[in-house]
Amino acid sequence: MFYRETGQFKSKYREELAAFPLAEDKVGIAILLVIAYVFIPIFGIPGLSYEFTMGAIMIPVFIFTITTLGLNILLGFAGQISLGTGAFMGVGAYSCYKIMTIFPDLNIIICVILSGLVTAVVGMIFGLPSLKIKGFYLIVATLAAQFFLEWAFIRVAWLYNYNDSGGIEGTNKEMFGLIVSGPQSDALTRYFIVLTLLVLLTWLASNVIRGRIGRSWMMIRDMDIAAELIGVRPLTAKLSAFAFSSFYVGISGALMVFFWLGAAEVESFDVSHSFTYLFMVIIGGLGSITGSYMGAALVWVVPVLIKEIGKTVFGFDAFVMENFSIIFLGVAIVVILIVEPHGLARLWQITKQKLRLWPFPY
Repeated sequence: MFYRETGQFKSKYREELAAFPLAEDKVGIAILLVIAYVFIPIFGIPGLSYEFTMGAIMIPVFIFTITTLGLNILLGFAGQISLGTGAFMGVGAYSCYKIMTIFPDLNIIICVILSGLVTAVVGMIFGLPSLKIKGFYLIVATLAAQFFLEWAFIRVAWLYNYNDSGGIEGTNKEMFGLIVSGPQSDALTRYFIVLTLLVLLTWLASNVIRGRIGRSWMMIRDMDIAAELIGVRPLTAKLSAFAFSSFYVGISGALMVFFWLGAAEVESFDVSHSFTYLFMVIIGGLGSITGSYMGAALVWVVPVLIKEIGKTVFGFDAFVMENFSIIFLGVAIVVILIVEPHGLARLWQITKQKLRLWPFPY
């Protein structure tokens, strides 16, 4: 049996309620951290070039995982639906750009965190309709926020410093004597920064969700009237969920521009990207931090690998492989949701339950 609970005694409630109560889970997390911090930076992914591994797979997957974590907090744990994720990422990106412009000597990590705070405030403002409406009507309200913010990114020239191109660009920023962002930055340096932020934000999310605030979100999600009757304030719970979710999404938007793409325009934050992030959450599993990782990895990595293999191995045209990857991803989504509507995280839970009994049938 891979997961042997026998002999792992708990004498304190703190041990029983730990995020990883089994020693096997702790070992698994340690192995994943060693792979992320040691193996991949040294060897990359076998069969793929090192530059392609860092620039096209690892860094964007980490960034989109932060996005999916934020959206999953709002959708999976708090039960509030949003189709404005792409626009809120844009708020984080443009906020970071303006903060860097106004305070050019400010540390880039502080700029990213401040942009997340700005996005949290914007998210709270557009989350106010959730106090009166829910379901389909809340979808329409957040979709209106998406369109309004897209319009602001185009029409308010102050946001992009009146550039003729209408876009924002990352500049070279140093930290500890290293260039960590901009065209002269090294991919490995950006990889470690994004990975470390992902680990810290995951740790923060797991602790908040298992605490008082997270329990209030889940009570509002399950039955808001009953939650209000037992003392949960819907105003505080819903707006804190929007703020916490938008904070994560804003950080991911800033990271996407300044630690991955290097530049972006309003098309990088349109409604189609909002649907993509929603697919990541649904495929990974609502209300699951592990599912956020799985959904982001599947939706981003599989199409990229299909296009790369089709071009390099079979010599197919890039346009053909682009359409084939979209078709394959759509079929994969349908199959996964038919097999397990609760996403990949539920499949992983079922697998672990079976591993606890294997090889015994009882």
